[in-house]
Amino acid sequence: MKKKLVTALIALGCTMTIQAQEVQFLSNNHSLYRINSDNQSKKYLLLPVQESAEVSNIKVIGGSRQLKTLNVRLANNHIDYYVPLCLQVFADEKGLMLDVHVNGTYRTDGGISTFSCWKNMSFSDTFDMKNREQYRPVYHHTPAYGWMNDPNGMFYKDGVWNLYFQHNPYGSQWENMTWGHSTSTDLVHWKFQGDPVQPDALGTVFSGSAVVDKENTSGFGKGAVIALYTSAGESQTQSMVYSTDNGKTFTKYEGNPVITSNVPDFRDPHMFWNEDIKKWNMILAAGQHMEIYSSDNLKDWKLESSFGETYGNHGGVWECPDLMKMKVRGTNKEKWMLICNINPGGPFGGSATQYFIGDFDGHKFTCESKPEVTKWMDYGKDHYATVTFDNAPEGRRVAIAWMSNWQYANQVPTLQYRSGNSIPRDLGLFEYKGETYCSVVPSPEMTAARSKKATKSLSESCEMVVNLKGNSTITLSNDKGEKVVMCYDAKAETFSMDRTKSGKMDFSNDFAATTKAPTYGKISQLRIFIDKSSIEVFDAEGKMAMTNLVFPTKPYNKVTVKGGKYQVYNIK
Repeated sequence: MKKKLVTALIALGCTMTIQAQEVQFLSNNHSLYRINSDNQSKKYLLLPVQESAEVSNIKVIGGSRQLKTLNVRLANNHIDYYVPLCLQVFADEKGLMLDVHVNGTYRTDGGISTFSCWKNMSFSDTFDMKNREQYRPVYHHTPAYGWMNDPNGMFYKDGVWNLYFQHNPYGSQWENMTWGHSTSTDLVHWKFQGDPVQPDALGTVFSGSAVVDKENTSGFGKGAVIALYTSAGESQTQSMVYSTDNGKTFTKYEGNPVITSNVPDFRDPHMFWNEDIKKWNMILAAGQHMEIYSSDNLKDWKLESSFGETYGNHGGVWECPDLMKMKVRGTNKEKWMLICNINPGGPFGGSATQYFIGDFDGHKFTCESKPEVTKWMDYGKDHYATVTFDNAPEGRRVAIAWMSNWQYANQVPTLQYRSGNSIPRDLGLFEYKGETYCSVVPSPEMTAARSKKATKSLSESCEMVVNLKGNSTITLSNDKGEKVVMCYDAKAETFSMDRTKSGKMDFSNDFAATTKAPTYGKISQLRIFIDKSSIEVFDAEGKMAMTNLVFPTKPYNKVTVKGGKYQVYNIK
């Protein structure tokens, strides 16, 4: 055990102190872990995690008061990684200790007193977040550590793109929802800024949105950042926080919750300023329909209408909505698009993003298509929770998706972190055969990130540009026989991607798949973004998008293109 412990600590690269443990075992499932004053002066308590272990419910107690709760899979016989519990926020507390209750039944094996976690908990002033993962992308946003799902509260202000996200700081599987925060000046390179929105007595922090209140309609100051999110307690309610330092820190609004309902799945508020009516609108998911609200001050919301009954796909719960007005390419028309993420019910199983086109007068959304029509924004398996940035420059509609699928998101073969976001995409509208569709193109920041010179050699993080002559087949492969095959059928107007031999797939029976998309006419150029564990393909004109994860045991290093010519640009 001592040799394993030393090896684990060296691997972490942290400066640690390990002192006599003060653990009191109260039953086979229950213990108290006392933190003495010397250890409390350290910045972190590093908790050993074993992903196959039962969840431990931990209460942080100081002065006989409950200060924080979290759920961690504390290691019982081996350690997969460590996660940090920040002790600085409890610096002034006396008698700090952890009240630990392990789920499951431990009656005949010695109980939690035999767990390896007790000997391996340690205190440190540093926590090493250096990337050691084989599959961590180079130019996609990922959490520095821990689990991530939906993008939240995205906004642009003063040259900085702010991305918040559903984050578990205490493990790489879904749990302990907070808002993590990352920032970027180019939408490609991101810096982790911590977890500024934490759970409270109303519940954990589920998805929501943020806006820049330019005219101080809320009374929190001109240019304040106002966020609404779902408080996930016994019931789901909507809460407000506000920031006067550009989103670095937030203050909870004293009037929370600001919106309540008796609908069980009542979540993911998305706010936006509607210039047409000079008011704020908000759309949120309520079961299998959307509710639309209006407000003058971002605090008091009036229910205006609902949308969704009988429209589109209802194979699962409706989530993470968005609503925006955009111009229709090549016309003088403007139309509204309502984004509705759904899980399950996607075209190839699991989660996906559908959308509706129509008109919105500030009160009611009217869909122009027949109720039975379903339109998908992306035809891969790994594109979900798509939402756009508030206040994007030049009126752009810049979207980012969660790049995974609820069918297997907790099982993909990474440990230090789980899940990434898609590359940023600029959205628009186009018409084809009497219908209006969403156009999806890589944001111009992705073109700016390319290497200056093109090559024919594939790399782990690159963009392939393929000029098509008609029917085409593009194969990415390695010397292990692992491959991804993409096919364009010009006559059928379809594009497909086969990842059934792409590499590691044994973590889920739902992973192996061939996905197929309509191209809504002929396409002449494909843009293919490859980044260690993902492939995103776009028609250069935006008529088709497809996002799929892949986990090759060795990088794809061979390209075969039939029916076209290609170039490769590295991205770092």
